[in-house]
Amino acid sequence: MHLDWWTLGLQTVNFAVLVWLLHRFLYRPVLRLIETRRAEVQQQYADAKAAEDKAKAELSAVETERAGITAEREAALKASAKQIEEMTAEGRARSEHEAQALLESTRKTIAAERQQALADAQRLSLELGAQFAQQLLTSVPMALRAEAWIGRMEQYLRDLAPSERDALARQLAAGEPLTVVTAAPLPASAADSWRERLCPLLGKAITVAFEVRPELIAGAELRFPTAVLRFSWQSALEAMRAEVSAHADSH
Repeated sequence: MHLDWWTLGLQTVNFAVLVWLLHRFLYRPVLRLIETRRAEVQQQYADAKAAEDKAKAELSAVETERAGITAEREAALKASAKQIEEMTAEGRARSEHEAQALLESTRKTIAAERQQALADAQRLSLELGAQFAQQLLTSVPMALRAEAWIGRMEQYLRDLAPSERDALARQLAAGEPLTVVTAAPLPASAADSWRERLCPLLGKAITVAFEVRPELIAGAELRFPTAVLRFSWQSALEAMRAEVSAHADSH
């Protein structure tokens, strides 16, 4: 067996050059890309933690302020009680009645202030939670988000009673478009996929138009000529805000 040392040497040099090129133009850039992405994710988590700490600090400040108000109320009540004890027997019954009314009014005021503080803290937590979730959502690829949203809308339309779904389809039968509103532009492939999945449920000949409205935060809306189906974070947040406000008003 004869070895061609020149051929072997040239192949060895070629292999070394190939390894060097891969290391310089592929491996190192990929490592830099991974490191950059990791730093971005860590920054997002750091921002979210800072927002959470801020919310906790503000909530603690509100509770401290309410505690001070409660102490002042209690001190005022004690002063009133002492004055009542010093009154003559003739006016004591009337004074006790007035003191009881004051005590009840003070308790109601304190309860109302506590309830208001709780409602304010809930609203603040709701807003901060929405901001935190929106930051995390940006790290999810748009294709995955789009698939989740269309899956939810598709399932909702399938679960509708046939009469309700037919009523929606009739709104589009005259050529009126179905407008799909999203918080961010959909990739062309996702838009085509949405058309293909919505048409069998609402009519194969319908026209589907797309519109972008960032105030939706995330999710989408299906806008018919006389109806709107909401699957956005904006509608969910509005519902939670209304629930918090209704709870506060009821107390």
